[in-house]
Parts: sequence; structure tokens; C-alpha cells
Amino acid sequence: MIAKKVCLLGSFAVGKTSLVRRYVDSLFSEKYLTTIGVKIDKKVVSCAGQDIQLMIWDIEGRDDFSEFRSSYLRGASGYFLVLDATRPDSLAVATEIYEHIQMTMGNLPLVALLNKIDLVNEKRLDINEINELQHHHWDVITTSAKTGENVNEAFQLLTQKMLSQG
Repeated sequence: MIAKKVCLLGSFAVGKTSLVRRYVDSLFSEKYLTTIGVKIDKKVVSCAGQDIQLMIWDIEGRDDFSEFRSSYLRGASGYFLVLDATRPDSLAVATEIYEHIQMTMGNLPLVALLNKIDLVNEKRLDINEINELQHHHWDVITTSAKTGENVNEAFQLLTQKMLSQG
């Protein structure tokens, strides 16, 4: 069986932990729990006729990325950049994380997740900001950890990207 390490990165409270819980356990809770350090989950998936064990690293969110511990990324096969559709500032943090990873680790497979799209009355990222994501040549998927919308599809896409890169 192939094992792949996947990291979820982004600002605090963008929904990283909720996305992992939805994906791994099919659960969602309104209760906010801050991740301290890293929480690791596993899930076996099938992709391209192979079983792959995903080691999912839910890494604490930071708005000051200079404090980020790059050691958590060591051995990663790919990563998610998670943004909160209701917080435009989460885009700047995601961009900073992306640039840091590009400098330190090179071109790892990534998928950007625009999370919390179920909060339609609170969305604040406008179309120009979303277009900026695609300017970076990021694959962008809108997700909702609450409803489960596109969560499985996002993990499937990243898994395919990691397999195609070796």
C-alpha cells in the first residue's frame, strides 16, 4: 500500500479540523476547538486502482506565518491551502504560506479550498480575490465542512495529483 502525507494549512479558524473530521469520520460539530501543534488522522482511499493510505496532518493555524514550523511539512506529498470565504484576510495568509513552501520545498501538489461556502449571507471574498487564487495556478475547490459539499472531491483531486507526481 502506498502512503502519502497530506498537510492542511491556513489561517486560524478557517475550518481545517472540521474538513478533516468531515472527510475521515463524516462528522461536523459547530463547536470550535483550536488545534495546538498538529493532529494526525489516517484514511485509506482507492485511486487509480490503488489503495493509498493518507496520513492527514491538520496543522495549527497561524496568521503570523513567520512562526510556522516548517518541520511539520517534512515528507509531505501534497497539501491543502484552506481559506475562509467569510474572511478575506485568510487569502493573504494562504498566499504567504504558498510562497514559503515554494521557497523551502519546491512545487508540491496543492489544492486551495475556499471553505464555509454554506454561509452564503456572510461571504466576503469577491470574484477578483477568487481570480487571484487562479492567478497562482492553484486548483480551487469550494467546500463546506458543515454540509460536506466537495470535501471528498477535494481529497480525491489532491490524491490524484500526488499519484501523478510520483
